[in-house]
Amino acid sequence: MILLFCLIFFTLLCIGLPIFYVLGITAIVMIGFHSNTPLLMIPEVMYNSLYSFPLMAIPFFVISAQFMLRGGTSKYLINAADTYVRHLRGGLAIVCVLSCMVFAAICGSSVATAMALGVVIIPAMAARGYPRYFATGVVASSGTMGIMIPPSVALILYGIIAEESIPRLFLAGFLPGMLEASLYIMWITYYSKKNNWMGGERASFSEMATATYKAIPAFAMPVIVLGGLYSGIVTVTEAASLAAVVAIVISLFIYQEVKITQLIPISAEAMKSAGMIMAIISTAIVFGNWITEAGIPARLVKIATDIELTPFMFLLFINFFLLFLGMFLEVVSIMLITLPVIMPVIRHLGIDPIHFGIIMTVNMEVALITPPVGLNLYVLSGVSGAPLSEVVRGAFPFVILGLIEIAIITYWPAYTLFLPNLFMGK
Repeated sequence: MILLFCLIFFTLLCIGLPIFYVLGITAIVMIGFHSNTPLLMIPEVMYNSLYSFPLMAIPFFVISAQFMLRGGTSKYLINAADTYVRHLRGGLAIVCVLSCMVFAAICGSSVATAMALGVVIIPAMAARGYPRYFATGVVASSGTMGIMIPPSVALILYGIIAEESIPRLFLAGFLPGMLEASLYIMWITYYSKKNNWMGGERASFSEMATATYKAIPAFAMPVIVLGGLYSGIVTVTEAASLAAVVAIVISLFIYQEVKITQLIPISAEAMKSAGMIMAIISTAIVFGNWITEAGIPARLVKIATDIELTPFMFLLFINFFLLFLGMFLEVVSIMLITLPVIMPVIRHLGIDPIHFGIIMTVNMEVALITPPVGLNLYVLSGVSGAPLSEVVRGAFPFVILGLIEIAIITYWPAYTLFLPNLFMGK
């Protein structure tokens, strides 16, 4: 059975079929040969898997990301951050990291963050004499914070699959996001000093005030959305719909970078992206149901018990496994394929599922800048016109920093769980 599963799954994957076809066809064949579930039940399972109120948050955050991407928000964020730190060595690269942090707290998407910032900041970095490989590497890597800093589509998806509290996951993502940004800024400062890249002229107070005033709508959006969520006024799904409405208002009426005539095309593009995610989710649920029915998670738990596997060794193995998968699959697919299998083992070993959610997300961040399938690498190659090898060269030091972060997050759970335990109890 396992041999047949591997043969079908990896054959379909290697011939280049979209992942929801790979999951769907594999599940149908395995259910047909090795399950008592009628095949006619599969469409019903797929439909019911999407009938979820928390899952509705994903399309709303995708809409928010699309409008913030087109609405000029990144330009105002970069201008404001530039007035704060441009006098430092590597100032514009640090601006990129800070801007990505704020943009990530607006849209919850890594690709949207990298694309929105890359269009504006790469030409600006080139104009100030930064090498293109360095500029593209900084943007590609900083953009990965889009799936860590809340609100994050990846954390929402993890919360739904693992049946864990999404607000707790959001709180758990804050400090790791700050750690990641700090590591990036330290590397940028060191590398800029090594290459003798001097900072620019210090901005005047009036220049800072003007840039900050123009960026207030962008700064206010994460405060409104996350403030509403943690004050208990709105649920995660309601917060996502609020984010979409605020993004549309900012883009249409405040920054006026989007015209009324663009409303439907941008929304359609967002729905296309959201539809792809939903298709993957629905087929992955069927796939996961077969895995559970086949008893694979139970077998893994038994193996872990028989060999007296420790949490330390399991987390070490799972990190290597996730990093390996990240070289060939994209983030959503990895989460949907692996979580139904490994969550029973996680709980059996006494590993906090919230902590593991952040471990997995950090691994997915590294996957986004790891060739050959690192999505952010291709996005920045397209945005900048640089060959992929050049973007990979620029991102490589940040992959190393990502591995350091994985080690810290994995074996220092108190750091990740500090905010959730402080504000929501243990």
